[in-house]
Amino acid sequence: MEKQWYVVNTYSGHENKVKEKLLMRAESMNMQDYIFRVVVPEQEEVETKDGVTKKKVKKLFPGYILVEMVMTDDAWYIVRNTPGVTGFIGSSGKGAKPTPLPPEEVDQVLKTMGISRIDIDKELKVGTKVKIIGGPFTGMYGDILEIDAPNQKIVLNVDLFGQETQVEVELSQIEKA
Repeated sequence: MEKQWYVVNTYSGHENKVKEKLLMRAESMNMQDYIFRVVVPEQEEVETKDGVTKKKVKKLFPGYILVEMVMTDDAWYIVRNTPGVTGFIGSSGKGAKPTPLPPEEVDQVLKTMGISRIDIDKELKVGTKVKIIGGPFTGMYGDILEIDAPNQKIVLNVDLFGQETQVEVELSQIEKA
């Protein structure tokens, strides 16, 4: 089974508490190999009121968090029974497992937050083979030469018309091969 992203419903206003509890439970129950990242979708906004400018963090989807996990019975049980969680989105209930979010939708949400669907620190390193899934080089494979984490870009070596060529792509345009 592979890890995928799921939407979890929480009590509105408790998203960050649920994130903390879920990560703590995953660690204490030794489930780090099944529950990877928990993200509260939020965006920083600049608000001007009465001539005073303030930066405010606004939740994109109040009452929802994103969880990157491998959907096993144990992982599903841990997430479902975390205090503050009311259930998964995309599940009919009655013990049915939820449907994962399509990668394109995950990319859209995470990109607005400046995060990549691929965990750069754990999954990518120089020499890793990846497949390009977006842009002009879609369908091509390449080896990573450089990783520019702050700008969410990587430089790949791809075979272009029989010649090794360096191309720069965004992290949202690749997946591990």
